[in-house]
Amino acid sequence: MADLVKLERDRAYTAILTRLSNVRRDPTAPLSERKLAESLGVGRTPVREAFRDLARDGVLEVLPARGTFVRRLDIAELRELYEVRQALEGLAARLAAQRGPTPALDAYGAHMREVIDDTDAFELAEVHRHGVDFHLEIIRSSGNSYLLKTYEPMRLKFAIVLNLLLHYDDDRVREAVREHYSIYDAIRRGDGDDVEAAE
Repeated sequence: MADLVKLERDRAYTAILTRLSNVRRDPTAPLSERKLAESLGVGRTPVREAFRDLARDGVLEVLPARGTFVRRLDIAELRELYEVRQALEGLAARLAAQRGPTPALDAYGAHMREVIDDTDAFELAEVHRHGVDFHLEIIRSSGNSYLLKTYEPMRLKFAIVLNLLLHYDDDRVREAVREHYSIYDAIRRGDGDDVEAAE
């Protein structure tokens, strides 16, 4: 029974992180325990426990009599988080370049080439989601399980606190796609120096 409770809590934790990083929402609005439980198909207890764990991990903050909110990081915390993310992604990209691209990475490369070549193929939310997933695929392509375990929760936290979907405009996303394609192309060519510099 204890294992089942832990499984439900862990599932709620991951699902809430994923939802907060992918769904466009008002970052100042409180989170609804009831609505999240209903949409995730779990009871309110796992969601309540996931909220507690997310608050412990610095993703959420609980304000008495006001509710539970996504925690906003200050400039120093954002800089530190970005530095760690950049270091991990740079190392993963270098390792991926040594091993060569996975089929999934090739698929992301083809999608990015399509967006660059055809402006009608551009859809902001989808392109952003592909960009976020592309970085995770680079980590997977590194073949290093420790990198993946370290990176995944931080990646979601980074996406949440910056509220990327709310701030990207079309021109910035197109520029990001070109940057991402340069990273993919360096991995495809096996150029570890270029790929780490591009990260």
